[in-house]
Amino acid sequence: MEGMSAVVPIEHETLGRRVYLDLRNMLVAGYFEPGERLTLRKLAAALGTSAMPVRDALNQLMVEQAIELLPSRSFRVPIMSRTRFTEIRDIRIRLEGMAVEAAARRIAEDELTKIEKISAAFNAECELADPDPSKLIVHNKDFHFSIYCAAQMPVLLPIIEGLWSQIGPVLNLDVRRGSSRINNKVPSEHHQALIEALRKGDSDMARVALEADLNGAAEHILNQNKLPD
Repeated sequence: MEGMSAVVPIEHETLGRRVYLDLRNMLVAGYFEPGERLTLRKLAAALGTSAMPVRDALNQLMVEQAIELLPSRSFRVPIMSRTRFTEIRDIRIRLEGMAVEAAARRIAEDELTKIEKISAAFNAECELADPDPSKLIVHNKDFHFSIYCAAQMPVLLPIIEGLWSQIGPVLNLDVRRGSSRINNKVPSEHHQALIEALRKGDSDMARVALEADLNGAAEHILNQNKLPD
């Protein structure tokens, strides 16, 4: 009996952790839109699990301000205001800037090769007459987080992930609906500048390239005037 009592909580914790990570990754990658309601039944079916670990994961994401609970007791992706969006952008520039600076000093050749392959996949999708928004979103996320992982800053990484889970639905909203930035290959130019900085081991250049990328995306979104005041 003692053995069984020890195994069950571990299995439950493992499942709950997996569901939490899956949902957070979906938020980070922009699979949900601002204001979208999330039901336990649909999420559980999509993830192939029961409602309990989904509820636990959503409650944890509420603590991280990535999900909110409505008076009706239903869950929703928060609606991002311009003020909050700008605040998170400024924080991201500082924290993600720290990460790319560290990555420029520490990145290994195999890590850089992986990042270049992800960038090439992103660029190839941009070249298509009708790019797949879902693929662009995943490639962009993988590009950035491959760099942040190369920074070898395990305390900073989850903080950046938390910020992306809040802002991911907004950052990628314009991509899902078509974006002039994608058509003009602006993100590709910023990504290439960042890769060149990493290859040179130039921390200052890496931060400048990262800041240009984040500011460019933010300006594009703000100029659409879709975020409430």
